[in-house]
Amino acid sequence: MIDTVFTRIIRREIPAAVVFEDDQVIAFMDAGQVNPGHVLVATKRQVETLMELDESEAAHLFAVAARIAKAVQAEFQPSGMTLLQTNKPDGWQTVPHVHVHVLPRHADDGVGLVWPRKDPPLSELQALAKRLQV
Repeated sequence: MIDTVFTRIIRREIPAAVVFEDDQVIAFMDAGQVNPGHVLVATKRQVETLMELDESEAAHLFAVAARIAKAVQAEFQPSGMTLLQTNKPDGWQTVPHVHVHVLPRHADDGVGLVWPRKDPPLSELQALAKRLQV
């Protein structure tokens, strides 16, 4: 796997404003700062998608993201908060290294997240749910 900008940050080859770090994850300010307090929480192990993490790695990633979200809320007092985790280019992932955006939100901040609702009937939803029983 080719190094990503995140692996280069982890190795300190690229400077970053680090918010939190432990043996599994690193959290740093997004250089693109959509709003002040926009933080990325990334795994130190370089994998592309959430589906490549085991349950304990995924749980730790999101536990740290929740901790960071609480800190962002306390410090910046946004009126909303978006936590966003994307996978693969068709899923809006731009860096092929699993991470969570912790994005403080404000009314009219220009951020959009829209998709066309299909509204299938309940019977179709139940058939889809049956396929996903875990």
